[in-house]
Amino acid sequence: MDFVFLWDWVEFALRWLHVITAIAWIGSSFYFIALDLGLRRDGELGGADGEEWQVHGGGFYHIRKYLVAPEAMPEHLTWFKWESYSTWLSGAALLMAVYWVGGEMYLIDATKSELSLWQGIGISAVSLTIGWLVYDRLCKSGLAQNPTALMLLLFVLLVVMGWGYTQVFTGRAMMLHLGAFTATIMTANVFFIIMPNQRIVVADLKAGRKPDPKYGKIAKLRSTHNNYLTLPVIFLMLSNHYPLAFATEYNWIIAALVFLMGVTIRHFFNTMHARGGMKWWTWGATAALFAAIILLSSAGPEVSDYDEEEARAFTPAEAVYAEAEGFDEVIDIVLGRCSMCHAREPGFDGIGHAPKQVLLETPQEIAFQAKRIYLHSGLSTAMPPANVSWMEPEERAAIVRWFKAAQRG
Repeated sequence: MDFVFLWDWVEFALRWLHVITAIAWIGSSFYFIALDLGLRRDGELGGADGEEWQVHGGGFYHIRKYLVAPEAMPEHLTWFKWESYSTWLSGAALLMAVYWVGGEMYLIDATKSELSLWQGIGISAVSLTIGWLVYDRLCKSGLAQNPTALMLLLFVLLVVMGWGYTQVFTGRAMMLHLGAFTATIMTANVFFIIMPNQRIVVADLKAGRKPDPKYGKIAKLRSTHNNYLTLPVIFLMLSNHYPLAFATEYNWIIAALVFLMGVTIRHFFNTMHARGGMKWWTWGATAALFAAIILLSSAGPEVSDYDEEEARAFTPAEAVYAEAEGFDEVIDIVLGRCSMCHAREPGFDGIGHAPKQVLLETPQEIAFQAKRIYLHSGLSTAMPPANVSWMEPEERAAIVRWFKAAQRG
């Protein structure tokens, strides 16, 4: 088994772990937001701020919320933190596995900048840290007393970062990094603000001191931000499967509109859970924003010119595969079995754009996509889908021989 084969399984395992932990975090977050907004405050509460009766799985649950804490601290407290931490850690590992290790294909867009791979990785890592520092400074300023203005500035920050990423990264990497940028803010809120503030309150209570309510208010502000950012992050993480979202001219504007959709969707549910009625106008606003996204995506994909692509020199990474034994044979196989779909103007009925925006029309493009061709058409029968172009077993074997010859050098 070679490295490429094993590494693909590493990426799969990390992606699976990331999805599992994200489900746990998002599920608990949405549950507590809905619970908090829907608390009933009538009747005898025994010093609590509100209560709720719920039924699930054949049992009944009686839940009470205390603004500070009950008179007697319970010996056991369940802390909700590792859902967030494990989601971020698995996401960071997945980002490194896909966009750092595979940076020459997925991270750097050579048509936009002349960055080296290490420079791109540096921008990737540093930008995530800077984003949190800027956001945290805004939250600790006087803007904390004006939540609406703070949210607007956060939106501007996200739009600027999206535009900045698209100046150097591929569209796919821009979307993913903007999602990681936002998710870093969300997890840092939990790690640096929400959890420490809760520990201070618990320590004060155990020491017999009266906790300062400000810590709860600060944590509540950050938790609210996380609530409104969750849905856009999910969209950005899924976007790599849809080139019409990431590989079009206005991809950074599409990302900006997705953040607005997150606000309208969550506003509907937050208001409903707070028994404030159904804000149906948010449905219309969300539909209008999504229609705008569809319209922007129709502006056309970001694709290189065929003549320019064919005339350019191979990059060092591409040259490894272009100079390997069997490359000419693989070119013939790919052009005959794959390029009718993976073209600037696909000739296969029902295909309007190259799937995943993967182009396979020139030797340079075939060498650039060597890993994908090897995994999808050599080691597996994923491509062509349903083998619609009748790729023969001998041709798949030729692809494997060529790739392994390149790996051996």
